[in-house]
This record gives sequence, structure tokens and C-alpha cells, in this order.
Amino acid sequence: MDQIAPNKDIEQRPNSKKVFVKTYGCQMNVYDSQRMTDALSESGYESTDTVDDADLVLINTCHIREKAAEKVYSQLGRLQKMKKARAANGRELMVGVAGCVAQAEGAEIARRAPVVDVIIGPTTYHRLPEAIARARGGERVIETEYAVEDKFEYLPQINREKTLARGVSAFLTVQEGCDKFCTFCVVPYTRGSEVSRPVAQILTEAHRLVEAGVREITLLGQNVNAWHGEGPDGRSWSLGDLLYHLAEIPGIARLRYTTSHPRDMDETLINAHRDLRKLMPYLHLPVQAGSDRILKAMNRRHTAADYMALIDRIRNVRPDIALSGDFITGFPGETDEDFEATMRLVEEVRYAQAFSFKYSARPGTPGAELKDHVPEDVKAERLERLQALLFRQQTEFQQSLVGQTTDVLVEKPGRFADQVVGRSPWLLPVIIDAKDIKIGDIIQARISKTGTNSLHAEIA
Repeated sequence: MDQIAPNKDIEQRPNSKKVFVKTYGCQMNVYDSQRMTDALSESGYESTDTVDDADLVLINTCHIREKAAEKVYSQLGRLQKMKKARAANGRELMVGVAGCVAQAEGAEIARRAPVVDVIIGPTTYHRLPEAIARARGGERVIETEYAVEDKFEYLPQINREKTLARGVSAFLTVQEGCDKFCTFCVVPYTRGSEVSRPVAQILTEAHRLVEAGVREITLLGQNVNAWHGEGPDGRSWSLGDLLYHLAEIPGIARLRYTTSHPRDMDETLINAHRDLRKLMPYLHLPVQAGSDRILKAMNRRHTAADYMALIDRIRNVRPDIALSGDFITGFPGETDEDFEATMRLVEEVRYAQAFSFKYSARPGTPGAELKDHVPEDVKAERLERLQALLFRQQTEFQQSLVGQTTDVLVEKPGRFADQVVGRSPWLLPVIIDAKDIKIGDIIQARISKTGTNSLHAEIA
């Protein structure tokens, strides 16, 4: 959708309504986009991969970084032209903005982008069909107000055909919001406070996914390991308890969870990595910086030593675990010494994968009020050095897998005949040349070589 252009040649099909969804940001947004299309399907909308074919375009937004938010307005400018061209030909085009930018900047979107018919926040997607109906009646709808109990109002209806079309791996949201209030982060202001989804809803959706053919489930949350709830046994469950229970469901072959906060990795969750063969040896555990001074300024509420001790405990129970992290360079006040502390932490941890960015001030966060901002060229130079180190570690990790035999979940056909693409336990895609392998099979494969972000393997 990056190059949206008006298409005057497509005829209106009066009995067909199609929705195109463009998703930015995290896995939670991917899951939310699926929730929206599922909810709209009950109102007669079919999903389309072609914006020119759509009667409704939804942009599901991310507010983490400034560029992501500005992209939304660029897209809306193109949609404005498309909507005008459609109207000239007697065809309607409705436009909606959803997600975190909608939640944080709903009034600003309404002011800057008259093309938008519906603005809806991430906690009110169960109201989307009603909002679209109201917009079709001529109302400009802004749905960003919610009660905490509304967060998990919508339990999706899971259709086997649609689910398998998305793949044999699926996301399942168990938690939303964050109470940590890191000074750089807008999530507490766009997603609200931490709310855990009820156990019964999670188990119901997990069973439905298995019945639809899903074999791997990834539990999602802005701070997923803060999840807690009352289990069927009357005990208070943590995420570790939930994973132990999910692992007992026949048909679930693999479990994952993301994204975690270091302060919420309790003993039960760590032990789950030791005890559960179905829990994959991959963990995304952001630290953001290696300097205690910067961690304090970020309000992370842990030290570099705390983080390293936690890594040691996790690796002690699961030595083959692949670790992933998040890093920010150039946080206000970051000195050369602070940055070198981050580099030392990275050297010590040895990440298999990581995401790293220059600091970007988000309006409304405490970080935006801080002084002593780091010059952009210094941020860029530090980021370049950090990414070079992280890429070297990623390459070394992938090279260490060559020659190993491992389980691969076959997810989809490859680009060429007699080729499939699967997923390794460490999340990396695996390309295999093989015949007569079914999607959803878990096969033994020997890693033969590594690409930049993928592995190649042969049937073992």
C-alpha cells in the first residue's frame, strides 16, 4: 500500500464488500488486524490483498516511533486522491484509522485528514462493525473511549478455512497494556493499564485454534509475562502456569510468548523453559541499555547486573535458548561511557537476534520533556556500531546451527517447486528442498547452510 494510486477502471460490485487492512508495528497489531477482519466478516466484508479492490481501507497504526506515525498521514493523502476519484465514478470508498496512533491522536487525525470516516482505538475493535455502519449513515465516528472491562470483550469466531489460510502458526492475545511507564514509551498511554485476559477465554480460543488446524501458538501481550489469572483449579496462575496447562492440550505442538519484561520473569516461567518440550527455546527479553544510569533515566527499574543474573538463570535451565532483545541508542543524556556499557552487555549476552533504534521522542511521554538530547549524528554513529555487533552475533549464532538436526514446522510452500518453508525452534525460517511434505508437518531436518535471516536444510 506504500504506493496507493487511484484506479478508475474497477467496476463497483454492488453485492460485494471488501476490506483492505494495512498493518504497521508489532505482532499485537497483526493479531488485532485479524480480529478486525474477522469481526467485519460477520457484517459481510471479505478480506482483500488489493487496495484498488477495497470498499473499506483500514490502516492499523503503530505509535512507537515518529516515522511510523508520519507514514499514516502520507497514506491518508494518497487515499484522499483515491476516494475523490472513486466518488467521481459513483463508487464509495470508506477509510478507517485504527491502532495506537488512532488512540493517541484521534482528534488530530480528524483535524488533519478529512478523508477518514472512522477512527478506532485498539481496545474497541469489537465495536468496529457498528462504527462502520454509523459512518455509512453519514456520521464521522471516533471510538477511543473504553472501560477496562471492554479490553477483551470480543472473543473471535475462528473459521478453519480462514485460519489455515493464515498459516499453521497463530497469535493468541492474553494480556494488553503496560504499567511499567518507561520514560521513552507511549504504550501505557495508547494501550492503557495492564489487563490480563480471563483463563476461560484463553483456553477456549486455544482449543478453537487447534480445531482449525493450528499447531503453534504464540501468546501475545505488551508485557506478556505480567499476565495472571484465576485458574480452573482455583489457584492464582502466572504465565508459567498457563503455559504448563496449554502444553497439555492435544494438538498444540509448539508454544511461544512475547514480549516480556525482565521484572516479570518469575521462577515458574523460567522452570517452564526447563520442563516443557513444547515451549520453544527462543525468548525476546528487551533490556534497552547497558548503563545503570540510563536504565534509571528510562525508569526500567532494574540494573544491568539484574538483567545479566536473569539471563544466567534462564540459560542454566535451557542452555540452547536463543535470546533476542531491544536497544535504544542516544537516549537523552547518554554519554560515550553509557553507550560502551551497552556494548559490553551485548558482548556478554551474545544475542541470536535483536532490534535496535535511535531514540525518538514521543509526545506525551516523560522522555520528551528531558533535556540534554544527543545529536542525531552521534545517535546514528552509535546505532551503526551497535547493529554491526548485533549482526555479527546473529551470524555467529546461525552458523553454529549448521550441521545440527532439528525439528522444523512446515508452514508454507517455498518460492520454487518441491520446496517448503518451515520454522525452526529458534524462530528462524527454514527453506527445505523436498517433495510430498504437508503443511503443518513437523519434520526432522539437518541445517546445511545459513542465509542472512534464514536457514537452509535437508530432510534428515
